[in-house]
Amino acid sequence: MLGADDGGAIAAAYGLGEALSLTGPVARGEEGQVWRLETTRGSWAVKETFEALAETDVAEAAAFHEAAALAGIATPRLVRTPEGAVLHHCGSSPVRVYEWVDLGRPDIHVDPEAVGRLLGAIHLVGFEGTAPVRPWDTDPVGAARWRELAAALADARGPYADRLAALCDELIALEALLEPACALATCHRDLWADNVLPTPSGGLCVVDWDSCGLAGQGQELAQVLFEFGADEAARTRTLYRTYVEAGGPGRVSQPGDFSMVIAQLGHIGERAISIWLDPHTPGAERDRQVPRIEEFVAVPFTREWIDRILAAVG
Repeated sequence: MLGADDGGAIAAAYGLGEALSLTGPVARGEEGQVWRLETTRGSWAVKETFEALAETDVAEAAAFHEAAALAGIATPRLVRTPEGAVLHHCGSSPVRVYEWVDLGRPDIHVDPEAVGRLLGAIHLVGFEGTAPVRPWDTDPVGAARWRELAAALADARGPYADRLAALCDELIALEALLEPACALATCHRDLWADNVLPTPSGGLCVVDWDSCGLAGQGQELAQVLFEFGADEAARTRTLYRTYVEAGGPGRVSQPGDFSMVIAQLGHIGERAISIWLDPHTPGAERDRQVPRIEEFVAVPFTREWIDRILAAVG
């Protein structure tokens, strides 16, 4: 893990001048955390990844990120080393560096027209990538696993065990709707509110392109309609209309178009519950999963929600 003393090495590796301070982490996700680096040349976001990475692992995501920036998508500039590398290993920690951008907190109620135009622009970048389809976006958790988790959480007197048990049949029915996308293109694949953030000037900025790869643009559109439509018909309709008017090629017309959101939400929930149940999970990390489990079961995504979105855009 990084420490305050690592600022100098990171600044030197990326040619950012003299380091003044490295503070943080200022943000934390499931796969990494972000630090703020101040140097004589400005402010920078340093993303530390928990798992081992090689340059080949991040090359395509970096190229798509840069192509999107060139196409006018608001996104923090990716910083490369003087040799052109994206990654630098600071001890055992792989890091990437971006320009620092002041951003607001995640908000699913941001302007739906702005979201529609933004997604349309991302889908028109025309980047031809090869990063394959991920099981995270396409595969079910499975009926047996859901029932196993519900029983284990109940036995452990875990958080929201009763809600998970009541939700099992719906989760299994949702996964029966999963189907592969008809056409594939390079997508961001992680356009939740955490990664589409408001700026002080009133715009939207897209961050965290690390998960990009092949997916169905219509399925990514359905995910965005779920997240930023906020289960409000007028917002959902406006977002969809604006996306289409912006030239976005994706369309949403049937339950199978929601395969990405069904799969991703299922895996997010399964991961949080599994971490909580693991007897080797440290107490602080187990506590960190409780709000994730609550979010998953408190207002769950359902087939009725899909019907409401289809009615709004149809």
